[in-house]
Amino acid sequence: MAQIQTNANYQPKDSKLKWIGFGLIPIILLICIVTLIALFGTGIKNESVAPIEILNVEKITITDAGFEVKIFNSGPEQIEIAQVLVDDSFWNASFDPASSLDRFENATVYIPYPWVEGDPHEIKFITTNGLLFTGEVEVATKTPVLTTNVFLQYALIGFYVGIVPVSLGMLWYPFMRRFSTRGIHAVLAFTVGLLFFLVIDTVEEGFEIAAEVPGVFQGSGLVWFGLVLSFLFLIAVDQANQRKTNPHIDSGKRVSYKLATGIGLHNLGEGLAIGAAFAVGEAALGTFLVIGFTLHNITEGVGIAAPLLRERPTFKTFVSLVAVAGTPAILGTWIGGFIFNPTLSALFFGIGAGAILQVIFVICKMIWKESQSNKYPLVSWLNFSGLTLGILLMYVTAFLVKF
Repeated sequence: MAQIQTNANYQPKDSKLKWIGFGLIPIILLICIVTLIALFGTGIKNESVAPIEILNVEKITITDAGFEVKIFNSGPEQIEIAQVLVDDSFWNASFDPASSLDRFENATVYIPYPWVEGDPHEIKFITTNGLLFTGEVEVATKTPVLTTNVFLQYALIGFYVGIVPVSLGMLWYPFMRRFSTRGIHAVLAFTVGLLFFLVIDTVEEGFEIAAEVPGVFQGSGLVWFGLVLSFLFLIAVDQANQRKTNPHIDSGKRVSYKLATGIGLHNLGEGLAIGAAFAVGEAALGTFLVIGFTLHNITEGVGIAAPLLRERPTFKTFVSLVAVAGTPAILGTWIGGFIFNPTLSALFFGIGAGAILQVIFVICKMIWKESQSNKYPLVSWLNFSGLTLGILLMYVTAFLVKF
């Protein structure tokens, strides 16, 4: 019988080559057409009414000598920068590698300028076609350079924002262990409320950063792609693991680690915001953000500990959960302070939102299964109160970090 099946699936070598050829023909024709259009044009002779030029001012670094501005040509055509204005005055500038930028080419503009500490400054670039592109310095102060001292200071800020509040939140674990099944469900619903707020907050922050991304990279799309794909990826990983292992063993511990991972990605974004605030000289804002995020993130520790209430986790488990959820804040502060990139940041925010959304799905499924087995209502008043309290607590503490 096996021999018959083998013969039925047998395909001659010529047949396989034809099959491969049918797959390659459209690709070869597409390459030929694109090459012909690139070499000879479309045959449409109409000239555009206005030049299509897009220049993105990616980063302005302030040094003792003046400004160093990184610019990026995300438009379809080559750009030639003719003049540079600082605070409405024409100013000398040097370009590295050149004042002419091809599509998707970067350049650094060095502008010697006697900037004034604390003052706003405006830098404008005028192209040979007369188009004008602007970059702004809201509060002038020397950009921090990467030194050991600054590196450690940023790490300390990330420690205050990520490690400290998550650790403090987990100290409520012994108190929560005395809760009944209904009480545990209410705590889990409270966690869902916290996470629901975090998803909304993460997506909104992702879109804010996406607005700074060059249009060609589709910043808003990156947020959505990161959200949907990370959510589905984690669902696929979860289902694959359930087929290999007993889904009832250490399920609470697995959920806590997933939750810590999602919150860690969210805290990475918070670190980016704080690091970027310090990097552009908004030190007072950065200090305010540190205090606000420290209070705001205490609730995250409660949420991470909630799925462990029916288990006996070791001290090592708590330490590793704190590391997973809190350490990304340190990494985010370094990235925001030294190498902030809005395109990658928008993608990270989308991935973080997808990861948190997947944890909400897992916790809701956990509550639903246990409610069915105990014949409890899924949306009891206690669960609803927990969910509402979680959202309200995050909303109120967010007053400390929103402005």
